[in-house]
Amino acid sequence: MPSNRDDIRDFLNRRKRVVLVEVKAADGSTPRDAGAWMLVAPDRIFGTIGGGQLEYIAIDHARRALKRGSEIEALTVPLGPEIGQCCGGRVALDFKPVDRDAAAALVEKVDREIAQRPHVYVFGGGHVGDALAMALSLVPLRVILVDTREEELSASQVPGVETCLTAMPEALVRDAPEGSAFVILTHDHALDFLIAAEALARSDASYVGMIGSKTKRATFRNWLTREVGRPEVFERLVCPVGGTAVKDKRPPVIAALAAAEVMTAALNYRQRNASVASSKLRVPA
Repeated sequence: MPSNRDDIRDFLNRRKRVVLVEVKAADGSTPRDAGAWMLVAPDRIFGTIGGGQLEYIAIDHARRALKRGSEIEALTVPLGPEIGQCCGGRVALDFKPVDRDAAAALVEKVDREIAQRPHVYVFGGGHVGDALAMALSLVPLRVILVDTREEELSASQVPGVETCLTAMPEALVRDAPEGSAFVILTHDHALDFLIAAEALARSDASYVGMIGSKTKRATFRNWLTREVGRPEVFERLVCPVGGTAVKDKRPPVIAALAAAEVMTAALNYRQRNASVASSKLRVPA
């Protein structure tokens, strides 16, 4: 389910006068690229075109037009000293009032974007799992928190994060979409190993990470060689999640470091695949 920040329906249903602000062109160094957009109402905004003075100018321009009830002229904004920014680029902004048809199109656009988000399965609703789910809820991913214990999931109330109670969490790995990320943080090392083995068996996983120590990592490698017979896939495992550069074992710290790993891996996987798909569509000269 989308979190509150994604709830465009609620935003539009509560407001009758709204302006769509869209970046039509972005030249040079700019906060957002062409296609970025936001909604401006008299009391709230939805989305962002990059913040800073650029966004303040756009909001003010849109609200002045809403107040006057007049047509809204396009703007071209140089991102230089004259507006207190040093990006150096130039942004062309388009402004359109949102009618019923435009609202329906925007809702469809947001729904489509949410449906296409990379899936991240967080196995284990303990301290680190909860903290990681919270961290990942802030970024454009579909996050599913999985546990075998009903009481742990009942205690997890993170907006925008789905929960899944199952006796066989490793089975979820087999049905996950291509490009999914799997973060393994359960209370049971044997269960961790089962889930990790299933995830590493998928060549299309964007990320497979497991919480652990040097001893747990070595034990899993021996188990994987003995029980699965595919030690070569072990090299794709991130263990411990979050790396070892920061010597801090507090759950929120581990979660922040792991969230950065997962986000990087998931988006890089998507960009690589998009580039491959694009190259296949090109017709040789």
